[in-house]
Amino acid sequence: MDERIVSKERLEEDEELNIRPDSLEEYIGQSEVKENLDVFMKAAKMRDESLDHVLLYGPPGLGKTTLAYIIANEMNGNIKTASGPSIEKSGDLASLLSTLEPGDILFIDEIHRMPRFIEEILYPAMEDFALDIMIGNESSKRNIRIDLPPFTLVGATTRAGDLTSPLRDRFGIVSKLQYYTVEELTSIVKRTSKVLECVIEEDAAIELATRSRGTPRIANRLLKRVRDFALVMGNGNIDLEITKLALDKLKVDRLGLDDTDYNLLKAIIEKFNGGPVGIEALASSIGEEQTTIEDVYEPYLLQTGLLKRTSRGRMATRMAYEHLGIFCPDKID
Repeated sequence: MDERIVSKERLEEDEELNIRPDSLEEYIGQSEVKENLDVFMKAAKMRDESLDHVLLYGPPGLGKTTLAYIIANEMNGNIKTASGPSIEKSGDLASLLSTLEPGDILFIDEIHRMPRFIEEILYPAMEDFALDIMIGNESSKRNIRIDLPPFTLVGATTRAGDLTSPLRDRFGIVSKLQYYTVEELTSIVKRTSKVLECVIEEDAAIELATRSRGTPRIANRLLKRVRDFALVMGNGNIDLEITKLALDKLKVDRLGLDDTDYNLLKAIIEKFNGGPVGIEALASSIGEEQTTIEDVYEPYLLQTGLLKRTSRGRMATRMAYEHLGIFCPDKID
């Protein structure tokens, strides 16, 4: 399958590091989260303590990883990173924790996908800064406790509801990231263009931000592709005309929808009479994973009012019919 241009998958790591802000002051958007984190970090430094454990949740691409790196920078600690699915054995977690220094940040992305038995090993590490592990064989198995330095666990998830209560309750700071406004995304696009040393006009930056689904990662990805069109088909400067041309060729419409979004909405309308339809049937009808629909496509379609979720399943709204240019029956809200 071709990669979606509006996919929220990460940019290449070196590119992402280049455009990632280093401090809360440089970080655009999420003002309430930033203000609270600023207070919590300053208080921790005044007490000469590690920051309490932080849980960041929200749709992909909104800056959870960036905030984790900023926390490490602001707290003057190193950051160690891992993802929930990659921690398969107790030894994987033990090797991560045993390398931490006082004040370090351990960032676990997709923490909701961490095995439950790994969570249980993590509890004493979070609460008591201690690691309990079993050694020996069946006849001589015994538990040993290893003391850990004070550290901060930053967990990121797109599915806070999938976390177990015992794990969620051990995070002292829980912050939800929201979709960005066009104004915030415009500022992000202009900042990234400076980092990439390309010129973008104000109206072009606004147009690009408008089609970025409220998501900085998508805005930066689209900017890179529009920059290519400007270089090959223009003089390298990004104006409104080349931006519209590039985004139209990339099949990203005025709301930021692409072919996959159209296929999803059309499937609900044409195959299931506008819904309601269960997520399993919908996923099968368009050949996508159920979790991909729930984590990547649905949140934005719900946010923009093109889709609604009921107890009986997903339904296309009147706005979806109108946006796709399909006749809408009177029964549709």
